[in-house]
Amino acid sequence: MKTLKELFYSNDHEWVKIQGNKAYVGISDFAQHSLGDIVFVELPDIDAEFTSGDVFGVIESVKAASDMIIPLSGKVLEVNENIVDNPVLVNDDCYENWMILIEIDNMEETKELMNEEQYSEYCSKEK
Repeated sequence: MKTLKELFYSNDHEWVKIQGNKAYVGISDFAQHSLGDIVFVELPDIDAEFTSGDVFGVIESVKAASDMIIPLSGKVLEVNENIVDNPVLVNDDCYENWMILIEIDNMEETKELMNEEQYSEYCSKEK
């Protein structure tokens, strides 16, 4: 399982890259390996607003469909249309191929995220 030191992770296997008051959100390597070959990604509209814990999209593979859970409250500024058009990109590199860019509403929520080491330990218990 690949993780990146500069990212934060949620219990639902989303990763977060924080840049000021904005954050890129995607699914982790653990999640994309668990799903298998990804065939469909549904993302929200720009300007959609979510509260931490809300479903912000759906990802489907040849094995299963799964809701994507937003780890931070915020407003969607951008969606990655490349993965909507070509979902297999998530399997190619889940960290390069983010899902959404949000404007973070509450920076306090970032304290609920795990760092790379905590997330690796969390995943080792899920296998």
